[in-house]
Amino acid sequence: MTTAAADEIVIVGGGLVGASLALALSGGHRRVTLLEAAAPSPSAPRWDERCIALNAASQQVFAQLGVWPAIAEAATPIVATHISERGRFGMARFTADEAGLPALGYNVPVRHLMQVLWQALTQTAVVLRAPAEVVAHTVEADRVVVQLADDPAPLNAALMIAADGAQSPLRAAQGVAAQTDDYGQTAMVTAVRVQRPHRGWAYERFTPDGPIALLPKPDDACSLVWTLPTAQAATLMAADDATLLAAAQQCFGERLGRFQVLGARAAWPLARTLSAALTGPRTVFLGNAAQSLHPVAAQGFNLGLRDVAALAAALRAHDGDAGDAALLTAYARDRQPDRDRTAGFTDRLVRLFSNRLPGLAATRHWGLLALDLLPPLKQPVMWQNLGFGGSR
Repeated sequence: MTTAAADEIVIVGGGLVGASLALALSGGHRRVTLLEAAAPSPSAPRWDERCIALNAASQQVFAQLGVWPAIAEAATPIVATHISERGRFGMARFTADEAGLPALGYNVPVRHLMQVLWQALTQTAVVLRAPAEVVAHTVEADRVVVQLADDPAPLNAALMIAADGAQSPLRAAQGVAAQTDDYGQTAMVTAVRVQRPHRGWAYERFTPDGPIALLPKPDDACSLVWTLPTAQAATLMAADDATLLAAAQQCFGERLGRFQVLGARAAWPLARTLSAALTGPRTVFLGNAAQSLHPVAAQGFNLGLRDVAALAAALRAHDGDAGDAALLTAYARDRQPDRDRTAGFTDRLVRLFSNRLPGLAATRHWGLLALDLLPPLKQPVMWQNLGFGGSR
């Protein structure tokens, strides 16, 4: 550690990824400061609140951090997944029993997860600064100097973590390029109450316009994530509840019976953004600042959490300078295969099932059947979705 770096690790961005890293590094021998524009404020649960799907590997990370019991209080287990294509009877199913796990993953309210992480951080030595806005930073030989708005005293860090989003201003300030592929799609996110019990099953149905996914929530509710061409999504976002419910029902079918109530809705344009580098001088790009993925198969945050676990382990095992170039190079080298595999997997899914070329529909149909029936094909896909890199 350099004596100049009083705040040895500064994490810019206190969202799910930044807060998880701060917690993973707490209790160690390094001083950690977390900067966030606005700390999460307590709010009451809603049946239709936005959720995030954690896979089995992410559950294990949170268990190691000691926060899983608190997260589990509001988590709905996903005991099986059902993947199909509209208009075809071929399907693929994955179950927790096949994986030898209590659940393939968990659907967790984002609000609850954020509150658990920040509450846990208040019990640690991590310095929480919110609101805090970074207006400039300078990388020097032995430190990163971070300047905040409304504070003349800069922070001196041996290592800066840029967890500041897909359009990361910190990444841009360091001149690190990012490749963005616009899918021309928008994800509509809401919740529905369903007629039949979901039994803990998650469903993803592919259509030429994009996938529609339902994930289990408590009681008779499901999270609904529906990807559509942007113009079509805008029309449905402006429609009344009955029109949107009917359209979603027609797209998904009646495997869960009738959709009966629609929750609050939101929409996000979809693009894949990949940073050209996972690290810079005395800097690590983390979460969406490293890669922002299509929501198909719910891989984005789970990949970011694996990055968190790997970076925290590397820093705990390294007694020297937290911003050491060799340390950061080794971290990036070790994480690149998982990043490439996961980003490629989600991108191929989107393009394969959105492609209307003649003959591909039959290929997809038989592919889903083979995936369901042939363990040598099924298991690598299952372990990839679970976050264990194709094998376990």
